Amino acid sequence: MAVKKIAIMVDEMYQVLEVWYPYYRLCEAGLDVDFVGSQAKKEYHSKEGYPCVSDISAKEANAGDYDCMIVPGGFAPDFMRRSAEVIKFANDMVNAGNLIAAICHGGWLLCSTEVYKGRKATCFMAIKDDIKNAGAEYVDAECVVDGNLITARKPDDLPAFCTAILKKLKNSHEDTKSQRKT
Repeated sequence: MAVKKIAIMVDEMYQVLEVWYPYYRLCEAGLDVDFVGSQAKKEYHSKEGYPCVSDISAKEANAGDYDCMIVPGGFAPDFMRRSAEVIKFANDMVNAGNLIAAICHGGWLLCSTEVYKGRKATCFMAIKDDIKNAGAEYVDAECVVDGNLITARKPDDLPAFCTAILKKLKNSHEDTKSQRKT
């Protein structure tokens, strides 16, 4: 797989497993992963206090430089939605047709985009009405893949979630290779 660049969104009160499990899994696969926050080089803390330092701010991040955006849950998405720059970056990623992945409450940030319109998605059950109101058809499943949108419900779903992300990134690389040959 060619090196892909991934943006993992971070903010205060993130769910520790939903940030670090994908981070290490993607790094092990040889991918380039940035933590993107509302501020660059800021230390954000998980619900348990575990630190994560952002590499770049959403304002400085360019959607064209990334292949995928991952939005973890916890209370972080509620903080993310308070930043116009984070919402703009999320919308830019969606509008660029990049791979968009959200787990648990991560779907809250995506409600500020058009990504759910006419799509199937899942999330933590407490925000299912929010994603439905944003245009999604809610599906109660471990992981839902609808085109370039991948969603999962909770930390227990991380293995399926990360497997789906890696598979989709590999397939997009294969599609790009075959398009170059024609």
